[in-house]
Amino acid sequence: MTYFSRRTLASHIGKTALMMGGVAFSGRAQAAALDHTKNQKAALSPVKTGFERLRDSGYAPLKGHKVGVIANVASVDITLRSIVDCLHQAPTVQLQAVFGPEHGFRGSMREGFSEPEMQDPQTGCTVYDIYAKSGDRLKAILKKSGITLLLFDVQDTGSRFYTYIWTLFDCMAACAQLGLPLLVLDRPNPISGTQAMGPVLDPSVASFVGRAPIALRHGMTVGELAHLFNSAFIPALAGKAASLDVVQMEGWQRSMFFDDTGLTWCPPSPNMPSPLTALVYPGTCLFEGTSFSVGRGTTMPFQYLGSETVDGRRWAEQATAAQCAGAAFRDVWFTPLADPFKGTLLHGLHCAVTNRAVFDPIATGMTLLGTGRRLAGSAFWRGNGKTFDQLSGTPTIRALLDKGADAPAIEASWTQGLTQFRALRQAHLLY
Repeated sequence: MTYFSRRTLASHIGKTALMMGGVAFSGRAQAAALDHTKNQKAALSPVKTGFERLRDSGYAPLKGHKVGVIANVASVDITLRSIVDCLHQAPTVQLQAVFGPEHGFRGSMREGFSEPEMQDPQTGCTVYDIYAKSGDRLKAILKKSGITLLLFDVQDTGSRFYTYIWTLFDCMAACAQLGLPLLVLDRPNPISGTQAMGPVLDPSVASFVGRAPIALRHGMTVGELAHLFNSAFIPALAGKAASLDVVQMEGWQRSMFFDDTGLTWCPPSPNMPSPLTALVYPGTCLFEGTSFSVGRGTTMPFQYLGSETVDGRRWAEQATAAQCAGAAFRDVWFTPLADPFKGTLLHGLHCAVTNRAVFDPIATGMTLLGTGRRLAGSAFWRGNGKTFDQLSGTPTIRALLDKGADAPAIEASWTQGLTQFRALRQAHLLY
């Protein structure tokens, strides 16, 4: 057996990344391959998360405080140990309470639900349910807990409609009004942080899958989002900014996908089994606003899409003809084992990523929505379309799809808002 030295391994990685089957990449793909090579070299020493750097400091910012932490099953250290257990056993930390977001602290609940208030058997701390809580209701819970400092350490997926960032947003507003300091422990954006893409939220359709006008694929870490929220939105909502600090990561680069970080993926929610799921999610989660299944209750959530009535073969053929960069499609039959399509045989397609360097999840999602809408007719939308508008962040996209607009025409509808958001985003980047 041959063992590579670090230098030899890095050289081997570089050659492998630039060549596939003896053919060199070019253009955008070559640049991405070079980034990937650089990232893999960097990941020989894993990225240090905000929690690891907090621990390295001896938990200095927590001394003298009764600490509360917003955490879930993905809030782990480099050895996959819960940060809650780490905090509890640290002699200098007084852990007072734990707060669970959507799916709960243990991650046992399905989408749209959370675990009830309970006592954590490991630490003896009360675990409070703060999913979708805001305003006076949330402030009452924070006051009841008796904490004097709040930590946030939850893995995000990089999409506006993933609710953990809005739990952060609501807690920031509550902390600002309560005079409670907030410390965000940063983690990687698993789908990289180079670009902001997609429609920016129209406040007229704001909800818990989008509280404030940010892009669908925001291209930021939770620490960066916290700074943006605190500068642009929290003062108007709460009357003043929160007392915010962010513990930054060490070694993370914007071009990194999650597997470049050297960290282990722990699913932050039941239907987010892998970083690949997170990559397709900004586009395919929009199907939650349609009559189609997004593959919940299968081994391929958000990669399998389908319904009882659609002709999956025709759909896959039409999607393939659209030539979505970095994607391929095949027709599939599947029977979900969870609601809302539990036990129902469905026909649809598998959205596969063949080259993540050029794959655009939102453009691909618009193509799949357009072709799916034409095949399904007016029965395509779920209810009156409100859910889709909240997910997409604007009523405009549904109206364009109903008129038969293609993906480039739909993309043109959000160009101005995205340009403005990108300028705002740039001012709050930490890496």
